[in-house]
Amino acid sequence: MLISIVIPTYKRNDLLQQCLQNLYISLQKVDSSLYEVIITDDSPVGEARQLVETQFPWANWLQGPKRGPAANRNFGAGKAIGEWLLFTDDDCLPQSEWMPSYINGLKQSNDLILEGKTVADRPRMRFDEVAPLNLTGKKLWSCNFAIKKAYFEQVGGFDESFPHSTMEDIDFYVRAAKGATIKFIPDALVVHPWRRRVGFKHFFKRLKSQQYYAMKHGIKGTFKFRWQRFKIFAGSIFTNLAQLTRFSMRGWYAYLDKCVFDFCMIFI
Repeated sequence: MLISIVIPTYKRNDLLQQCLQNLYISLQKVDSSLYEVIITDDSPVGEARQLVETQFPWANWLQGPKRGPAANRNFGAGKAIGEWLLFTDDDCLPQSEWMPSYINGLKQSNDLILEGKTVADRPRMRFDEVAPLNLTGKKLWSCNFAIKKAYFEQVGGFDESFPHSTMEDIDFYVRAAKGATIKFIPDALVVHPWRRRVGFKHFFKRLKSQQYYAMKHGIKGTFKFRWQRFKIFAGSIFTNLAQLTRFSMRGWYAYLDKCVFDFCMIFI
């Protein structure tokens, strides 16, 4: 088998349903023998099982390890039988050329990693709306990329030690990019709807994740790191305020979160 599509999910059956509807063979127009779809369900009682088995019997439902998104993705990758792993998320909407574009890309390229284009479903309307956009590449967000399974295992998969999922993608990107080039496939398009971010939610876990990342990559406490973080803090106050004003102050609590968080980052 060529590709294993890995979709981690957690208590979002309505969104997962929309995601899987976009993966029907009739929409993706790919030979079903070339790929499998793995749903790794981290919900406490396997909430997605009935949905998958009744409406999408061509997908494989698995009970996840219940240790967070990184462990859930690693678990799905470990069960995959495909030569390539293709990751997306349960709140994403792969478009009709998504799989065909990846298959064409990996057949025509010797690269070990391919990443697709990720766009939002509409213009942003509030400051507290977030989405992992990837318009030109060099992001490698976990919602839209393919990687040779052997290389994924060589890199060590996603780090499961982060206190919060804030930095898992970036950490994986840094490690994976050291031994491979990454090809951008703009036609491998995923739509990621905007999601509302609650200000100060998981604030300290997010800080601890940043601290863990800085320690892991040897930049914690260095003058260069603190200076860069100070410049980010100073510049973002006015840049983000301009955005907040443009959004008529909608999402102002997330703006306060951003200011306080960027300030704290100077001293981690």
